[in-house]
Amino acid sequence: MRLFPKDAKQWKCALVRLAVVSALIVLIPVAGAFWSAWMPGRSHSEPVPQVAAEHSQLRDSLERHVQELAGTIGARSLLMSGTLDAAERYVAAALNEAGYEVSSLPFSSGKGEARNLEATLPGTTAAQEIVVVGAHYDTVVTTPGADDNASGVAVLIEAARILKTRNPARTVRFVAFPNEEPPFFRTDDMGSVRYARLCRERGDDVVAMYALESLGYFDEAPDSQMYPPPFALMYPSEGNFVGFVGSLSSRGLTHRAIALFRENIPVPSEGLAGPSWIPGVDLSDHRSFWNEGYPALMITDTALFRNPYYHKPGDVPSILDYNRLTWITLGVVAIIEDIAS
Repeated sequence: MRLFPKDAKQWKCALVRLAVVSALIVLIPVAGAFWSAWMPGRSHSEPVPQVAAEHSQLRDSLERHVQELAGTIGARSLLMSGTLDAAERYVAAALNEAGYEVSSLPFSSGKGEARNLEATLPGTTAAQEIVVVGAHYDTVVTTPGADDNASGVAVLIEAARILKTRNPARTVRFVAFPNEEPPFFRTDDMGSVRYARLCRERGDDVVAMYALESLGYFDEAPDSQMYPPPFALMYPSEGNFVGFVGSLSSRGLTHRAIALFRENIPVPSEGLAGPSWIPGVDLSDHRSFWNEGYPALMITDTALFRNPYYHKPGDVPSILDYNRLTWITLGVVAIIEDIAS
């Protein structure tokens, strides 16, 4: 058996083959990354305007929710006596005030009992088809969690309030999950894992799920945004955008959401529809729905890839951009109304 080419011609052919293979090894992943990163429409590139005066009450309500959760209650976890219960009561009361009857769905975990909260907006002509909008209301014990994830819960509450007067064709469920954070993350004790499994057990036809995850922290400074390689080659270095993150199977859902957002909301936006092994792609409650075969995506400010206070004591209400958070809420409302109709 010959291990090496016997003459110059064979050496040349071998080197060419080696070069082609090496190029493919490099180019195929890069091409895949670009394909995953391509999104329809164009991201907003001008300064973000102030919301109109008619939305000032919405802005104030978002800030109030964040202040109550992250300022008054603070860290919210089953590992801290009473704090998760306090957050649950606040979220349930806010959804009640928005006009909903809230179902408490308790489950036992290794650290005690936790409860998913479900508020339902009934559909009309396609009520059996369900859109789930979710956000986790817990934190790790080291942070008051203004961005992660009082911001997402605030958007959930206010989107539910705005949509209460609408009559969607599909049923919309607004769900607040506990136990997204460690030590529960990626375990059966995540609230979203239990809820997604319940949906599957009931035979629910969930056509879309949107996870609202860390939506309030933005930074216009160059190099304020980090990415797993090689994505820094194709995304901006400023952490000033909202991200839409889906799986390969949720590519259509991701494209539909970001296209509508870009048409209507003057906030920069970027998207990714790629395999779940990419770091950060599955780091929230949408993963639980992927695991049950449901299409889902995460709407996020990218959390740990941007916010220097992620899971730290400095994640307080004052670091959030409530003007952008208001625009994002209006965008989420438009996205839900679109998919639900």
